[in-house]
Amino acid sequence: MKQTRNDIRNVAIIAHVDHGKTTLVDELLKQSGVFRENQEVAERVMDSGDIERERGITILSKNTAVMYKGTKINIIDTPGHADFGGEVERVLKMVNGVILVVDAFEGVMPQTRFVLKKALELNHPVIVCINKIDRPEARPEEIIDEVLELFLDLDANEKQLDCPFVFASAKEGVATLDLENENNNMSPLFETIINYIPAPVGDPDAGTQALISTIDYNEYVGRIGVGKVDNGSVRIGQEVVIVNHHDPDKLQKVKISKLYEFDGLQKVEVKEARFGSIVAISGISDIRIGDTLCSPEAPKPIPFQKISEPTIAMQFIVNDSPLAGQEGKYVTSRHLRDRLFRELNTDVSLRVEETDSTESFKVSGRGELHLSVLIENMRREGYEFAVSKAEVLYQTDENGKKLEPMELVYVDVPETFSGTVIEKLSIRKGELQNMKPIGDSYTRLEFIIPARGLIGYRGEFLTDTKGNGVMNSVYNGYGPYKGDIQYRKQGSLIAFEAGEAITYGLYNAQERGTLFIGPGEKVYAGMVIGQNGRGEDIELNVCKTKHLTNTRSSSADEALRLTPPRILSLEQALEFIDTDELLEITPESLRIRKKILDPTMRKRSSMKKS
Repeated sequence: MKQTRNDIRNVAIIAHVDHGKTTLVDELLKQSGVFRENQEVAERVMDSGDIERERGITILSKNTAVMYKGTKINIIDTPGHADFGGEVERVLKMVNGVILVVDAFEGVMPQTRFVLKKALELNHPVIVCINKIDRPEARPEEIIDEVLELFLDLDANEKQLDCPFVFASAKEGVATLDLENENNNMSPLFETIINYIPAPVGDPDAGTQALISTIDYNEYVGRIGVGKVDNGSVRIGQEVVIVNHHDPDKLQKVKISKLYEFDGLQKVEVKEARFGSIVAISGISDIRIGDTLCSPEAPKPIPFQKISEPTIAMQFIVNDSPLAGQEGKYVTSRHLRDRLFRELNTDVSLRVEETDSTESFKVSGRGELHLSVLIENMRREGYEFAVSKAEVLYQTDENGKKLEPMELVYVDVPETFSGTVIEKLSIRKGELQNMKPIGDSYTRLEFIIPARGLIGYRGEFLTDTKGNGVMNSVYNGYGPYKGDIQYRKQGSLIAFEAGEAITYGLYNAQERGTLFIGPGEKVYAGMVIGQNGRGEDIELNVCKTKHLTNTRSSSADEALRLTPPRILSLEQALEFIDTDELLEITPESLRIRKKILDPTMRKRSSMKKS
């Protein structure tokens, strides 16, 4: 007999990147009394990873729970970036409704559309929270129309269209149902969750059924499966079988050794969890996303959508440059292999394949950001390695035609820059779909463009729009191959010999282009030390000292003025490298180099290609 558990609500917070999901969760935690009166609380407490905190983005979904007037509200904070969209799709299986957060100025963005579409497909009720109403340029009334238009666009049913709107400023910790009435806390949002999000329904007397939607990993306890108990209950010591909707042959007997529920930011051990509860289970070594834990009597898997395929790949290679092994702690192919395969424990959108060479691994992911976060994490852990330029993964259709991944791109720019952006994206095979004014002076452009057309464009975009443009993209399926794209118009400045860069050598080199290094830095033959102003590569000797003559003293050089070098961040370096180059990554340095260091061999190779 199906029953409803009125003491629980399961809700996910979904939104475009930077619309304030994590800050909103912070306030819900604070105002529900999770923290002590005098407790020091970090901002965006849910973003626990270093990179998440530094970049202000959520990478992995996080679970938390608060109590409000005797009802437990399980809240899941999800990522907003398209590269981590797979994480959002899975999380939605755990909840009975969603809060869609929309920025009161930016309004509906590509990722808003993506996450809302997923929620509506699962028939989830939606609470719309228009956040950042304290922004000076906020336009909440217009945003209501934009959101309702989006609902109609996505074929929402009447019940979904009749959704409640809550206006909030997560930063100030206030929410209201009516813009005319001011309020000083979040209770209108809490009340709306309890009144509008349905309580979980299940059969308490049926056999156990719990679907694992995300995987956490901990050095001490190994893999931890997080999911919702759909029917029956789960208890410690219980024998269950693991089945999987996409793998009909899977039938594995296991015993539940540890069971947790969420309380605030903590996982609390429990003896038993009833249907409707969101639980974490540890002690099952190879538990995977999409597995269903069932009673042995009637194992029935819960349907689960397939995880989206990667669209972009890079080679991760053992570092073999002349400076290899001097700065990293883990440098061998065994270290690299173990670390990459360990990442698969928690990241299901990633693929790692061995290649013909034991020194190189092909790593595929959902986008440049997805792979750069992995590279940055490995670098901080003391790994040293090299990576190649990101390449897209092609497919072929039934007629043997080549297909490539396409992106839907939304660009918001001041009107004065829209011409430049249209021109640049058209060269990269982008097709303008739509163009409309937003606010007073901004224009929104919509393009469909091959994913490879965006590789290396973001830095150029920020320069072209003087930092005022916002560009967002979301995966838009595979489309016909659009032809060749030239990535980089400028060549590289390459060091001619190994040694230490000297002011005199650099002073002569800077006339040729932009330098990436300063005096005193170690260089080797074949290392890229700057960008040429022209299209070809040039080799330069930056270790050259000046010959002394009778008439000039060596101190005359001190007057040489060097332009400060352009220091590339990891993302900029990944965007800059060309197909014949590698990026050498160590815990302390990022160096760009040619794949073939020897100049004669390099010339031979390029002649063969041409």
